[in-house]
Amino acid sequence: MERTVPKSASDEIDLYIRTIYFLLRSTTEVQIRSLEEIHAGMNSSLHVDARKEEPDTSALIYATLRLPSCISEVNTIVLGQSSLVFARHGYQDVESWKQVYTKARRRPTYYDHEGVLAVFIASQSDIEDVVPILTAYEIEWNKIHAILQKNMDKVLDLPETKLMDLTDLANLLNVNEDDAARLRTIWGADEVNLLKKIAKRRCNFRVRLLSGSLSEYWRATRIWWDNIEEAQPSLLERPVYFISSNPHSIPNLLSGYALKNRDLLVDFIEKKSDRNLKEEWKCLQQSDCATSMENFLYYTLKKYQQSTEGKESIQKQIDEEEANGIRRIPSQHSFDVETQLIELNKLDFNTLDPRLFANGEKGDYLKDSDALIMNIDYPLGLGAYHILIKIAEHISDILGVYIMGKSATLNGVRGDVMIPNVVQDEHSKNTYIFQNVFSAANVMPFLNYGTVLDNQKALTVLGTFLQNSHLMDVMYREGYTDIEMEAGPYLSAIYEMSRPKRHPVNEIVNLQGVEFDIGILHYVSDTPMSKGKNLGAGTMSYEGVDSTYASSLAILRRIFEQERNRIRNK
Repeated sequence: MERTVPKSASDEIDLYIRTIYFLLRSTTEVQIRSLEEIHAGMNSSLHVDARKEEPDTSALIYATLRLPSCISEVNTIVLGQSSLVFARHGYQDVESWKQVYTKARRRPTYYDHEGVLAVFIASQSDIEDVVPILTAYEIEWNKIHAILQKNMDKVLDLPETKLMDLTDLANLLNVNEDDAARLRTIWGADEVNLLKKIAKRRCNFRVRLLSGSLSEYWRATRIWWDNIEEAQPSLLERPVYFISSNPHSIPNLLSGYALKNRDLLVDFIEKKSDRNLKEEWKCLQQSDCATSMENFLYYTLKKYQQSTEGKESIQKQIDEEEANGIRRIPSQHSFDVETQLIELNKLDFNTLDPRLFANGEKGDYLKDSDALIMNIDYPLGLGAYHILIKIAEHISDILGVYIMGKSATLNGVRGDVMIPNVVQDEHSKNTYIFQNVFSAANVMPFLNYGTVLDNQKALTVLGTFLQNSHLMDVMYREGYTDIEMEAGPYLSAIYEMSRPKRHPVNEIVNLQGVEFDIGILHYVSDTPMSKGKNLGAGTMSYEGVDSTYASSLAILRRIFEQERNRIRNK
């Protein structure tokens, strides 16, 4: 069989990765500035203007959203797999430090208020994500530092209680007003204070990897699993449908919490929500848009719970979920991957999302089910492999593996859904061919804004910054249109779950004949062939909700169909 594989490990990207690991072999801290030139020379599609003197605002915003707000105070970043690893290297009780958060990454991160940031990592994929993000941030900080140095007196005289005129801010930073407005959105009220910090000093991050051994990643995964097993020991004895998605869409569809609180959410929209939400609600009432009422209420619930008055409803939702067989288990002492265990026979069939069943079914047959859904907040890269292998080690009866996550596309637009049946994995170098249980017909009835593209070829890349325009051009010409980070590692784990040996390397791997479902759906968040159309340039907003719920509905409908057949055949 002829095999055409994207030559994605370009010399520049390969050199960058090798240099990162050469530096991190050191037992002490290494300076990020050692990577700046190699980072810029890679010509990353997320940092196209790294070499220019003018700020690359998309790259800066992308990096900022993936770092905690305290990053402007940080000097040293320490990477470790668990609290035990940190303690062995002299960082005692890091979990007693202030826990800090990012908007677009889920890693337990702690700040000691003295310039040290402790970051928990789940696999080498986290290293290949964190280090380029830090490098991009440092490059762009220092560009702005050089610009502000020329106007130091003006910057120091800025009143901290008042934001600058937007035109003045754009002129000061040497960017256009649109970019200045985007920066203001992420800097918020801290804008002037941050400008003064940038003007006064250069950024010079130092990073230290405490342990790079594979065994430490295994130990971290075991800590993660032990917490789940302790919370619900019966998990070991019951059949399981495994989903890798997010912590909100599956519970929202199954709990009915948002739908039962419609009046509360509508009141929030009409009285206290932002203008965009009100306009969407008005459009929906007038039937002038394709928005689903259910999806809109789920989206509003998220906005409501982010508001001051809505925070108390978070615990109410958790309590109501538990009463209906949906249990959330947060991670402890290692990486941040929340787990939800859902007992199908405890669901309230009267409050489920009405789109979950066809032909007037109510799902009463699920009362006779002994199966669980195990939904995890999707991990990054190789963390997916470690997690699924650990789950398979302890659960003997896995009925299906369903993967839903973000991707970039070379042939669609944001809000589309991609369905691959071929995946080229840059970790194992394998080309996986498999029977995806989903097709466009399973998703399209629930997608209001986008398009479903099935029979696609996906490429599992090493990291978001580890791509450039040459790579994407080669990929596109060779038919790879779906760029993501988890499918390949999951398929490597599935190989080992269905074969008597470890997954191969650099081969064509046919996964036909696997005894359980394999379903992979990707909703498009980035269009890297269009300049600036990445998540550094904006957020998914409602189009992301639409494609997320269309995919989640397809997954749950498939599970319910499989479970109905399994119960009838007992």
